[in-house]
Amino acid sequence: MNWNQVEGNWEQFKGKVQAKWGELSSDDLNIIAGNRKQLAGKLQQRYGKAEEDAEREIDEWLNQH
Repeated sequence: MNWNQVEGNWEQFKGKVQAKWGELSSDDLNIIAGNRKQLAGKLQQRYGKAEEDAEREIDEWLNQH
């Protein structure tokens, strides 16, 4: 799966994203709105992760779906 599929079907993926990263609020998910950079930024903000770590986690999550 690639990010374009997630972005195009964001409403379907929001629950899966929140299941993986439970610290993200519904408001966060609405702000992210399928934007990968927004997701990485929110992961950095909520979890204190470095940008590279956030991007790696997103890639790992994508590979699982």
